Amino acid sequence: MAEVDVNADLGEDFGHYRLAHDDAILAYVTSANLACGLHAGDPVVMARSVGLAKARGVAVGAHPGYPDLQGFGRRDMALREDEIYAFVLYQMGALAAFCRAHGVRLHHVKPHGALYNRAAVDRAAARGICRAIADFDPSLKVYAPYRSELARQAEALGLCACSEVFADRRYEADGQLTPRQHPDAVIRDPDEACEQVLLMVQEGRVRARTGEWLEVAADTICLHGDGPQAVQLAKTLHERLTQAGVRLRPA
Repeated sequence: MAEVDVNADLGEDFGHYRLAHDDAILAYVTSANLACGLHAGDPVVMARSVGLAKARGVAVGAHPGYPDLQGFGRRDMALREDEIYAFVLYQMGALAAFCRAHGVRLHHVKPHGALYNRAAVDRAAARGICRAIADFDPSLKVYAPYRSELARQAEALGLCACSEVFADRRYEADGQLTPRQHPDAVIRDPDEACEQVLLMVQEGRVRARTGEWLEVAADTICLHGDGPQAVQLAKTLHERLTQAGVRLRPA
């Protein structure tokens, strides 16, 4: 029986601002990547998010991003490796405090947004992230794109890299995600997203936006919690994978 993790980027509310229906989405995923206060989230949101994940039995992961609330962490920043190391370590420590208070073990780390995209191809950025993880807790898993620089640096430091694919994003011919500024970057139809996921899980391939077939490995599937169809996508994906005989479990 095939097995796969379904993760969601959550905990991205801030103060009175609400971006997602986290509790509803948590009913359909097996791990959650929680914002750590620099690109989104705040201490109150972090405490609530860890509690919600614990109540649902969902594995908790840190989702560190650039220090960029204004741009939601989706703009690149010219940070050095040592700066990336420090920002990632800082954010893991913050979330781990709430995990400790709730009696929850931190399970994984997945960089957010522009930091994730940079670490996929930039050795120094990837090394900064992975050094922070290794120094903090080398048992933490690293969610990373298949055969990316982030995955390579994780493995070089003895960390466990879990290959991540995306349900609701399109791919370019070089294997990178289609940039968000492109009008066709996001898959908005839950059924189309599920078809893409089933191909990746069952056949290890995905069709690029421009038509090429790409090889992938799917240890964990990401869906974004801030989209208008997020809850419906999570529900539909859970149903379609279960119907296909795929076991859902944390990576």
